[in-house]
Amino acid sequence: MFEGKPYFYGTGRRKSSVARVRLYKGTGKVTINERDIDDYFGLETLKVITRQPLTITETADKFDVVCRVAGGGVTGQAGAIRHGIARALLQADENYRPALKKAGLLTRDPRMKERKKYGLKGARRAPQFSKR
Repeated sequence: MFEGKPYFYGTGRRKSSVARVRLYKGTGKVTINERDIDDYFGLETLKVITRQPLTITETADKFDVVCRVAGGGVTGQAGAIRHGIARALLQADENYRPALKKAGLLTRDPRMKERKKYGLKGARRAPQFSKR
């Protein structure tokens, strides 16, 4: 559909999700993994999270978003797509930086799953203790 058209690219990450986002000049259609956003995300909040950078920069009807996202759960994927869209918008126009920065959309969320440690049953969960 968009083969050969010029686009702006951004990679977004959150938790274990990675989103590769392309912004094409268009009408505001959002496609995730070759499915419409309404088919991909069931919850309305996830759709709002995904569209946040476009809403803040008032470009919701100027770009078509096409992205591939893998890994993690639906919330992490929505966050990754949001991060990718924000980065791609910067490529499109550097003047969006103050608005996106103020909303905190350019910062990669550093929170990750903590690793399991030896001697424990989980990251922090210790084995059951008994005096006798």
